Amino acid sequence: MKLLIVEDEKKTGEYLTKGLTEAGFVVDLADNGLNGYHLAMTGDYDLIILDIMLPDVNGWDIVRMLRSANKGMPILLLTALGTIEHRVKGLELGADDYLMKPFAFAELLARVRTLLRRGAAV
Repeated sequence: MKLLIVEDEKKTGEYLTKGLTEAGFVVDLADNGLNGYHLAMTGDYDLIILDIMLPDVNGWDIVRMLRSANKGMPILLLTALGTIEHRVKGLELGADDYLMKPFAFAELLARVRTLLRRGAAV
């Protein structure tokens, strides 16, 4: 399974890449919104882990643009923005799940596997 991580915080991006690679996934990392959007549009990803507060293009806009382009891969928003309003906005824009930073890697991995399992069942 191939994942795309769009995360501008270097330590978080490296942590996610290392952990998900060790869990058996093929992982690409984009460190800004524009690169992330380009990779998502041109790559064949099974799931995207997407920060919201990104340079160039924010995560909200990336979700909106991917869904407008009929890109149906699951999107997990991973962000420090944690109000109910933020979570509802992300889900209503088309994200499939929402996880707040700081997070436990075990929970993130369980959510990734769940989203992939649901996607395979469709």
